[in-house]
This record gives sequence, structure tokens and C-alpha cells, in this order.
Amino acid sequence: MTSSSPGASGGERLPRPPAFAYPAQTWKEITHLLINLPMGIFGFVYGLTWLAVGVGMAVTIAGLPVLAVGLLGSRGFARFERSRARALLAVRVDEPSRMPGRGDDGFFGWVWRSLRDPVGWRSTLYAAIRLPWGVLTFTVALISLFIAWPVLPWIARALTNVDRLMVRGLLSPSDELERRIAELESDRGTVVDTAAADLRRIERDLHDGAQARLVTLAMGLGLAKEKLDEDPEAAARMVDEAHGEIKLALQELRDLARGIHPAILTDRGLGPALSALAARCTVPVTVTVDLPQRPAPAIEGIAYFTVSELLQNISKHSAARTASVTLARSGSRLLIRVRDDGRGGAGTSVAGTAGGGTGLAGLTERIEAVDGRFEVESPPGGPTSVDAELPWRDRDGTSHTGGVPRRTAAARRTP
Repeated sequence: MTSSSPGASGGERLPRPPAFAYPAQTWKEITHLLINLPMGIFGFVYGLTWLAVGVGMAVTIAGLPVLAVGLLGSRGFARFERSRARALLAVRVDEPSRMPGRGDDGFFGWVWRSLRDPVGWRSTLYAAIRLPWGVLTFTVALISLFIAWPVLPWIARALTNVDRLMVRGLLSPSDELERRIAELESDRGTVVDTAAADLRRIERDLHDGAQARLVTLAMGLGLAKEKLDEDPEAAARMVDEAHGEIKLALQELRDLARGIHPAILTDRGLGPALSALAARCTVPVTVTVDLPQRPAPAIEGIAYFTVSELLQNISKHSAARTASVTLARSGSRLLIRVRDDGRGGAGTSVAGTAGGGTGLAGLTERIEAVDGRFEVESPPGGPTSVDAELPWRDRDGTSHTGGVPRRTAAARRTP
């Protein structure tokens, strides 16, 4: 009787062992199903513990902070689950808005905002339903590994599809509004910082400019009063000098007021105001303003100072021969385009958003803070084209989104 071992001369080879090589994604899904049980136990025990302690202590004030901290922990659990879904299930979900921080209303205000946090409560619901689901998926996956191997990939895919639905439904931002809240929370800090910087600039200009001149003027007039009787000619010269100081102080105050909000913009609108800006530019500028009506003062102000900053950049850095400014309304947006035929090379990021120089970076922050858009296209050698979009708001405070007007509070910040 001949041997059938592979080493036997002329003998038959043994059949290959069964192939256990599933695709990598299938093994990731199986791993996810097996981890569901320990994660389900942890999430359920954690949620039950802080809910029981918090509700039990709710008769006293101490119970409310426990509930707030518990919701914060649920957010952490949900963050881990989102990362697990990304790694094992290839599920990509955005991070929801951040947990409310402590605002001006102090610790108890933070507790109250935390208790109203929908993200934390959805994360808690997710943790609660994971235990029974984890028991089911762990059991089915483990049994299938031993007795239902050929159909295991289909079983794993069906069960993990339910997991994907849970992650998308309970752990992702609920809607576009929640994503916008996260963005606006960041933009709010920019607005506050910009407003504080503007106030410091105004205070510095008043202190070092007009105020100093007025103090000098008061001292000069006091000396002139003393010399009026004994040396009238000297007193007259001092009054003449004081008159010159008054003119300089008034001019500085006018310049300061123009930097806050120019009178021509308030009285006549963007067309004449931008024409006045173009007249002061060292490069010939063509201004085209096609607006059926004036936007809200806040939007007008942002548009004016955006064009002002860009024209100053053209004057200082572009070496251009000509430039143009175009403003038009398109649906719910105010479109601004500033072009020049200069040498180009203005700094931009990969996404096309201004990133070079504090001037362009500051414009980007201010415009994005009001849900606008700012892009720069400036290849070396030129030309340079800057496009900005601002949300359109009527002067009565009506905002237009998708053609449907809605009332909004007018912005109070001056750019």
C-alpha cells in the first residue's frame, strides 16, 4: 500500500486545507460584532449609574451637576464609538457641536445648558440600546464562526449595516443647523476679538491724537488768557496757534469717524462710497455696482471695508496698471469681485482661501464670521482676482435663504 504523504516518491499530494481568507473588511466587521458586547456592557452600566445617581440626588441641587457630567461622559463614549465605526465599518460621520462651555451665566448656567444638550441625550440613548444589540450580535457572530462559516460574510454585513444605521442616526449631527452651530461658535470668538481690537484702536487713536491735541489747545488758550492784558500780540499769536490745533483735531476726528463708518456710505450707499474709495486709490479703478436696493447697514459696512482693504493692498503691493470692483446681488448673496492686472502672488491656501498676510487673513475671518465666503486667485505674474460673498439682508432686517425671506436680528458689529 503506497503512502499518500507529500514526501512520498510519486505519491499523491494531500488536498489543500480550507481557505479561511476573507476580505479584510469582512474581518473588520466580524471584529466589530465581537467587540459590541463589552462596549455594550460598559455603555449600559455607565449610563445606568450616572442616571440613577443623578435622578436620585435630583431632590437636591447636587443631582443636576451629576447629570451634566454624566452627559459629558456620554459624549466621550459616543466619540469613541464614532472612531470605532470609522476604523472597522468605514462609516464617516461629522463630529457634532461641542459641549456648551461656561458662559457669562457661570457654573449653573453651564449645568442648565448641558442638561438641554441633545447630543448628550442621543449618546445616552445609543449606549442604552447597545447592550441587547451587543448580546445578539456577539452571539450570532460567535456561533457563525463555528457552524455557519460559509455564510458568515453575509451575516456580518447584514448585522453591521444595522450598526451603521445606529451610528448615523444617533451619533452624527442631527441636521445642518447643528453643524452650523459648531461653526458659528468658533466664528463668535473671532467677532468678539475683532470688536475688542477695534475698540482698542479707537481708544488709542483718541488718546494719542485728538485728545492730546485738545489738551494742548486748552493749555495754549489758558496761557493766551493770562497774556491777554500784558502782551496782546503774544496772546494773539497763541490764539492763532490754537486755531490751527483745532483744525488738526477736527480732521483727526473726521478721519477716525470715517474709519468707524463713513458718512457717505450711510447717506448715499455703496455705489458712491466705493467710487470715493476708488478715487483715492493710486491705481485707476473701474467701479460697477448693480444692486436693485441697498442691503442691511451691517452687510453694507462689511462690503465697504472689504473693498477698502483690497484697494489699499492694490495700491501698496500690486504694481498694477488698472483695477476693477464689481458688486451684484445673486439670489440670497451679495457678490463682490475685485481684480487687478498686477504682479500677483497674493498668499492663498490650498482651498483657495486667503492665507498670506494678516490683511487677507483678517478679511477671511470677518467674512466667514457672518457666513460668507472669501477666495483669492493670484498666480505669480498676475492677474489677481478676489471673490467674496456675503449673505443678503434687506435694510428692514429680512434675510433671504433659498428665496424665502425670514426675519433676523441685524448685526451690531462694525467691521
